Amino acid sequence: MTTRVFIAGHKGMVGSAIERQLSNNSGVSLILAPRTELDLTDNIAVQTFMEKHKPDQVYLAAAKVGGIHANYSYPAEFITSNLSVQLNVIQAAFNAGVRKLLFLGSSCIYPQLAEQPMSEDCLLTGALEPTNEPYAIAKIAGIKMCESYNRQYGVDYRCVMPTNLYGKNDNFHPQNSHVIPAMMRRFHEAKISEANKVIVWGTGKPMREFLYVDDMAAGCVHVMDLPYSEFSTVLSDPMCSHINLGTEQDVSIAELAATMAKVIDFNGDIEFDISKPDGPPRKLMDSSRLRSLGWEYSVGLEQGLRITYDWFVKNINNKRLP
Repeated sequence: MTTRVFIAGHKGMVGSAIERQLSNNSGVSLILAPRTELDLTDNIAVQTFMEKHKPDQVYLAAAKVGGIHANYSYPAEFITSNLSVQLNVIQAAFNAGVRKLLFLGSSCIYPQLAEQPMSEDCLLTGALEPTNEPYAIAKIAGIKMCESYNRQYGVDYRCVMPTNLYGKNDNFHPQNSHVIPAMMRRFHEAKISEANKVIVWGTGKPMREFLYVDDMAAGCVHVMDLPYSEFSTVLSDPMCSHINLGTEQDVSIAELAATMAKVIDFNGDIEFDISKPDGPPRKLMDSSRLRSLGWEYSVGLEQGLRITYDWFVKNINNKRLP
């Protein structure tokens, strides 16, 4: 029997990776709609779409995302857009009879000074990182919405909290992107212009964990396909729905910059602009629950950066790259 799967946000980095993962499965029929055909912030449009297609499963990968600069500059857009998309898709899925849904969150849901590595149980135990608090609150609301539907209606809506992601189809905007694509573009442009140095934001001391996006997609499909009896065994509370997804390996921003220079073959100096914010000192996920369910990542950081850089160079003249 064919499983009809709707991927909300299939044009983005996360959604496109899930599409690649599922397209190899002959038992899956994908339901896809670009933004030009379906505005996920339009409640009536989403309800109509879901009632028409009636998918068996939904992957909610659509989100407004960005790095420190974007989160700091556009907080209203980050909280409003994400809350709107989550509310519309989850509610419309339920109304259309969808029993299985996977919601993609973020490691920023955890407190700024959470004990490291961060386990699922530290959710709502402390203050959030101020620079991305609106985005984090929206993602927490998505988790709690899934849990509430599970509790009240007995559906199976699960939430995956990936660590920092990177890979094909990432946003390489020079100001509004996350650390890896922003740094990759900066190093690439320095190499092309034969600059003698690259400036990296912050002190270089913060520790970050990174996961190649296709590994993330494999983890998401793994979680979606687990029988509930197996998935629920690792949850601290049967009413909880979220599980961490990461490598459990982190590097300093300075180490990331050195690896980036190696991958791009940039031989100049690396300087750190300490006037720019660092964000939290460390963000490392405890992904032991998912590992106990049989998932492991396969792409190391340097390998993933090389794959991503190859894609970036091939697509640098495409309209998707600002």
